[in-house]
Amino acid sequence: MNLCSSDSAGAPFAPQVMILHCGACANTDTITSMPPRSDLRPGPHGATFKVIDQAGVNEPLLIDRVADTTSHRERDALDRAIVQMLVEFLDALSVVLYQVLQDDSHRRMVRRAGYDRGCLQPRSQLPPDLVDLPKLSDRQEWQGCVEGRRPVHCALAGGSSTTCFPVLEGSNVTGLLQIELADSMSAREARLVAGVLRILRNQTALLDYGERDTLTGLLNRKTFESRFEKICGEQQDAVWLPSQPRRWLGLLDIDRFKSINDTHGHVIGDEVLLLVSQIMQRTLRGGDQLFRFGGEEFVVVLGDTNAVGAGAALERIRVAIENHRFPRVAKITASIGFTTIQRQDAPTTCVERADAALYFIKRNGRNGVRCFETLVESGDIVVRDNSGGVELF
Repeated sequence: MNLCSSDSAGAPFAPQVMILHCGACANTDTITSMPPRSDLRPGPHGATFKVIDQAGVNEPLLIDRVADTTSHRERDALDRAIVQMLVEFLDALSVVLYQVLQDDSHRRMVRRAGYDRGCLQPRSQLPPDLVDLPKLSDRQEWQGCVEGRRPVHCALAGGSSTTCFPVLEGSNVTGLLQIELADSMSAREARLVAGVLRILRNQTALLDYGERDTLTGLLNRKTFESRFEKICGEQQDAVWLPSQPRRWLGLLDIDRFKSINDTHGHVIGDEVLLLVSQIMQRTLRGGDQLFRFGGEEFVVVLGDTNAVGAGAALERIRVAIENHRFPRVAKITASIGFTTIQRQDAPTTCVERADAALYFIKRNGRNGVRCFETLVESGDIVVRDNSGGVELF
């Protein structure tokens, strides 16, 4: 047989290694042949042999898995599905999807989803201090992959190997995918991984379209409300203490924004909103979440820290905005009220508490950062009833 022959369309055939498995007697046979026209072959006892292509993956099954994976509308579920699909089709020892976070001076790695030696691993919980996370520079293959924007292969002791692939969102490298195989990754397997990452990139872009504000690119109010239940679920159910690490919600409002629009026009107003969002993104830690709540208001969700740490993080944002020189407008300021997130909170009640602290700042000179719970303790805010209503003094 001529192994370089072509099919009727002129496409060259390549030899395949196949295992023939008899469903009746469990006999197997391994052959090298041309690609089969059917995945079933007649066998003894009137049974059939199922053909398993070991040079690649079962294409109909792959299509089914892609369809299942792209049905997810939540990022963590999408990440887990991508990892599971790669484990299934590569028979991998481990697959880990990392996100790259920017710390003050280093880029750090946090697991988005993973699989290792038979165990599926969920997203890592961010520690109170990002310095506890591994740095991108800790491993040469990580750094070479992200900075070179290309796959990096690394042979390991015992014949296994690790290959790292950059994960892109838009034109930016936001993470990497690390795959460990029992042997070296083939070119065909590498193409499969690249294709799966394109699926992840495209699906992420679709999710972004519905989840993000078109002007600033920040997550929008609808996304905040849909994610809030999960954020509350991650909160410890305990009595609030100023020194206790908790999650916090800050509500930022640009001072006198209406006068900016009235004086300079909405184009300049939009530019101010865009620049403020960029300042906030540069100032926050990588694990903090930022949303455009509406108009000139933004919501910040801070990771585990105490009241002093939350106030300090929001104060850095306020100072950064105050020190920035905006085109045409020159100087603007912002006020930020914040509150601890409680396990039983609804989005409206939590935002209402932060808004009460924000309103207190507005009535007392603007351009400040205040904590709702601290204002309640000092008597500047009085909670009227169990519904969460407040009164200012």
